[in-house]
Amino acid sequence: MTQSHSANPIWTVTPRMEAMGDALIEELMDVFGQHGLQRDTLGLVVLRDTSQRPEAFLYRGDWHCYPCSVVKVFHLVHAVAQLEAGLLTPHAELDRALRDMIMWSSNMATNYVIDLMTGTTGDTLLAEAEMAEWRQKREGLNDFFRKLGWAEFDGANINQKLMDDLRYGREAIFAGPENENRNCLTPAVSARLMAEIFNGSLPVSDVGLKRVQDTLFRDRSGPLGADPLFQVVNYATGGLPADLPVWSKAGRLGWTGDPRICWHKHDLVRTLGRDGTPIIISLMTQGKQICEDRPETLREMGKLIWQRAEAL
Repeated sequence: MTQSHSANPIWTVTPRMEAMGDALIEELMDVFGQHGLQRDTLGLVVLRDTSQRPEAFLYRGDWHCYPCSVVKVFHLVHAVAQLEAGLLTPHAELDRALRDMIMWSSNMATNYVIDLMTGTTGDTLLAEAEMAEWRQKREGLNDFFRKLGWAEFDGANINQKLMDDLRYGREAIFAGPENENRNCLTPAVSARLMAEIFNGSLPVSDVGLKRVQDTLFRDRSGPLGADPLFQVVNYATGGLPADLPVWSKAGRLGWTGDPRICWHKHDLVRTLGRDGTPIIISLMTQGKQICEDRPETLREMGKLIWQRAEAL
């Protein structure tokens, strides 16, 4: 069933979107249940823009799960805002990191950006007082979005770096002995961020928003479109018609030793319908079959979701 978010000021859950979405969830389960899709490890938000407010369908839109690299869209917006506020000094390495953080989903690039935004570095142990100050600075990553007053950001956490391996030193302590301070987002807050990037209501100028949009744009016509590192071919974006423009950021995390974090695979996408109507898809999943054994599943899901949303 649809799960709308109370006090959401930017979208409306309409009867026709509910009908479309409820039927879509059943279809997704019928088609992809055999490939590991489960109702409690799926979160989906679909927005259709209109001349007034976006129409919305939410299925487990409030599912708090490990966001993988979808979190990098939040850091991109924050970094551009800091550049405009004079809190970051523009330089070529920062430009390169912002590009690679999205285009190739580089964790090293992301962590470079996080260090610059928070005035921190990682890894080595700190004395208690220094550690408390360091934590407070890193909490600034959450504070930027909390100050926006979005109900969808309640319970979210984006203050952890992105790691390809285990954490050590202050990063391990900060994450907690049970990874209880791990990064956490929902399909709803991710969908809202993508919508806000295009409706101009973030604390970023039109020029800054254009930079964010251009960074998220996926040119699928060239050789990069088929490169797995580009995070298109085996993600929801890969199932969309090739002639339509796409702005997206996906994420994937395999086995980590922590079942709460491992086997996640997500995609956050903005595209268009055939009539030019903007469509946003925020799709989050967890499960080894979808994440690793059958990588084309998310692409096939994306195709089906777009077809049903576009047909309205």
